[in-house]
Amino acid sequence: MSRRTRAALILACATLLVPLTGCSSGHDDNKASPATHSSEPSAKATPTPSTTQPAVQQPPELDAGERLAGRQKATTGNAALAFTKGKKGDALIVAVRCQGAGKIKVAVRSVHISFPLECQAGEVSTTYNQVAVKGVEHGGVVSVEASSAVHWSMTIGRGTPAQEESPTSTAESL
Repeated sequence: MSRRTRAALILACATLLVPLTGCSSGHDDNKASPATHSSEPSAKATPTPSTTQPAVQQPPELDAGERLAGRQKATTGNAALAFTKGKKGDALIVAVRCQGAGKIKVAVRSVHISFPLECQAGEVSTTYNQVAVKGVEHGGVVSVEASSAVHWSMTIGRGTPAQEESPTSTAESL
C-alpha cells in the first residue's frame, strides 16, 4: 500500500474530529479543497517506520513537484518555523519526523489547523500532512510544542492540492 493510500485511510478517520464549514472538489477559495493524498480536510498523515527512514537529524523530503517553503533540522522542545508565501490554490505540506518517547503538537494557527503526533523511543517516524483550506497560500508560522525527550525535524512545502480519494477505494486497497 502506498504512503498516500495509507494517508487517505488515516485521514478518513481523523476527518470526523475537524469541523469544516464546507468542502468542495474544486479550488474555491472560500472552502476547503480535498487532497489526493487523503480525505478531507485536505491533509495527509502517514507514519513511516524507521527501517525506511533516515535519522531524525534529516528533515523529511518532499515529493516530486512539491516546493520547499521552510525546513528545520533536528530540534528538541518547542519551536516555531516560518514558511514562505505560496501561489493561489497551493496546498501547504507539513512533514514532521520524530523520535523519542512523547507527544508533540504541531499547529498552523493562521488557518486554525493543528495535529498531535505520538513519537516512540528508539523509533523514527515521519508524518506528512497536506492542508488545502482558505488562507494556506499566505506565509505564516508552524509552531511545535514538544517535550525535551522528543527529537524532531520538519519540512514545510507547497504543492498542488491532491485529488479526493473515495473511502471505498481506499478500504478496498487494504
